[in-house]
Amino acid sequence: MYHYFELIWFRARAELHAEASRAYTGMLWWIIEPVLYMAAFYFIFAVGFRGKNEDFVPFLLCGLVPWKWFSSMIMSGARCITANRALIQQVYLPKIVLLGIALVISTRKFLIILALLLLFLLVYGIPPSTSWFGLPLIMLVQMLLMLAIAGAGAVIMPFFPDIKLIIDNGLLVLFFLSGIFFEISSTTETVQQYLMMNPVAVLINAYRDVLLTGSWPDWGQLMITGILSSVVIALVWMALVRFDRVYPKIVS
Repeated sequence: MYHYFELIWFRARAELHAEASRAYTGMLWWIIEPVLYMAAFYFIFAVGFRGKNEDFVPFLLCGLVPWKWFSSMIMSGARCITANRALIQQVYLPKIVLLGIALVISTRKFLIILALLLLFLLVYGIPPSTSWFGLPLIMLVQMLLMLAIAGAGAVIMPFFPDIKLIIDNGLLVLFFLSGIFFEISSTTETVQQYLMMNPVAVLINAYRDVLLTGSWPDWGQLMITGILSSVVIALVWMALVRFDRVYPKIVS
């Protein structure tokens, strides 16, 4: 197991280095790309539709930054087996390792952007509070959720490649239903109940509670999300073990 973790770490570093070497901007692109991404949505939603909400910028960024981590991990994690078809046909590699590599790559990029977000909040005038210590636990729950969803996609995609379309369109729906651009608490109670069934909305609310209001998140909702995600991860693990020797044959 130690060697597998070591393999995940060094393989992720190698892929990040290769990705950075393919662009003239190198690692700087990991910052430029999400900044451009968030700037585009800022001008569309903050400038065009924010109304009188003067604190819309930090509100928006606290939704976009976790979402960017979530979407990038789901897209790369779900394709981790099919994207590495040449590798798994040449050498034996537990397929769960490929999922771990995708998680490490997306997480390292996220940590850079998270540091910039925290710096922005300080400059903006939002002081740190003790609730910021809750960030690692929220991130842990998000990791579990991402591994569960991306892992389920990775299990199925080699058999049914069309699931990529379902994942892409599902992410688009979640993007607009996760409260990134609006406060879920401002909707009716019935709508809130439906929207908060979305675990991504639960996580985004938790980030905003911790970073913007200085309050602790709803640990009950986070615990439910973490437990359900852990159950799915266990099922994903069993499926990857079950089809471990099958994937190199069907992705050729």
